[in-house]
Amino acid sequence: MDWFNKPDESPGGKTAPLQVSELSAIIEGLLDDARLQGVWVKGEVTNYTHHSRGHRYFSLSEKGGGSTAAVIKCVMWRSDAQHLTFNPAEGMEVIVSGTVRLYAPHGSYQLQVKELKKAGLGEKYLLVEQWKRELAAEGCFASEKKRLLPKFPEKIGVVTSETGAVIHDIVTVITRRYKVEIIISPTAVQGETAHHEIAQAIRRLGNIVDVVIVARGGGSFEDLFSFNHPEVVRAIAACPVPVVSAIGHEVDVTLADLAADLRAPTPSAAAELVVPDTAVLLLQVHELKSLLNASLQGRIAWAREELTGMRNRLRPQRFVQRIEERKTTTADLADRLGRACTIRIERERLLLAETKTALESRSPLAVLARGYCVAEKNGLIVKSVDGINSNDRMKIRFYNGNSDVVVERVDHERNV
Repeated sequence: MDWFNKPDESPGGKTAPLQVSELSAIIEGLLDDARLQGVWVKGEVTNYTHHSRGHRYFSLSEKGGGSTAAVIKCVMWRSDAQHLTFNPAEGMEVIVSGTVRLYAPHGSYQLQVKELKKAGLGEKYLLVEQWKRELAAEGCFASEKKRLLPKFPEKIGVVTSETGAVIHDIVTVITRRYKVEIIISPTAVQGETAHHEIAQAIRRLGNIVDVVIVARGGGSFEDLFSFNHPEVVRAIAACPVPVVSAIGHEVDVTLADLAADLRAPTPSAAAELVVPDTAVLLLQVHELKSLLNASLQGRIAWAREELTGMRNRLRPQRFVQRIEERKTTTADLADRLGRACTIRIERERLLLAETKTALESRSPLAVLARGYCVAEKNGLIVKSVDGINSNDRMKIRFYNGNSDVVVERVDHERNV
């Protein structure tokens, strides 16, 4: 049966055959599992090859597993391999960190290694990673707990070996820059009990200085291991004053560096960070003095001008002149005001006369003066003869007086 010619369906209702690339993509997707990302694996190096381009190829097998031991292929690209501090060799027990990936050209999976360490060193590295997680959970590295260094400290504490170049460099830099008291709290900086000594040295300084420097010269991971110990980290985090770390070289980062309030790349740099430079301070003082002098000179010049102006304004001749000026101004104003008042009075007089004429023309007295009169009965104006009878007493109002009368006869208009 030629079922390959059916692109959509295979025997038994199954899907059509996959392309090799499609199958590889499925496998690659299955390998994209969080459990296979950034894993640590311990094993024995076999089939080690150092490629001319810098890549490292090898296999990792279980130590002592014999011919049935599990094996996984490994590759370490040049970008990561250049940081190796040793050359792996056949049979060497190592610990590696990496991610499992599919190598499609060969149809196989391999471990892409990012870090490779000797087994003993690797175990210490894993221990440091465990400490880091635990101390972070305690808040020893919290950024919100970081403190600012004092600007003008009076006492500097230094935790380091009492012999060697580190203490000499720190003391030299500090004394050259700023006059301050330096208190050395000596300690071993490596060894089985060094972490305990370092923590004690930090605690000795906590209440007697303004800032602490914890320093050590360069060294390997193992040389700096004591500064990763939780006892040292907790002592730094609990220190009542700011702590500056200067441990190893700039590329070396210990847990003590993470706990410190500030990290310096070198001991000399730490010394420069904890104290100001007297020469720079003097220069700043000189600049401020110059600015202050310039400001004072400006104020003095302004005050002189003000004083001269006041003297000129307070001279008797000046007062006489101002009085004469004011007299002239007042006379002018009085003249203008008088003219304005005269004009206003005339205008108001004319307006009043016009108003009087208008009122008089509308006055009832003006009507009476033309021969008319007003009859009143019982205090009320009589508008019609219907309101009066014979023998009624009435008042007649003329334009220039009144007269009391008695009605003898009433003639209505209809009778006229």
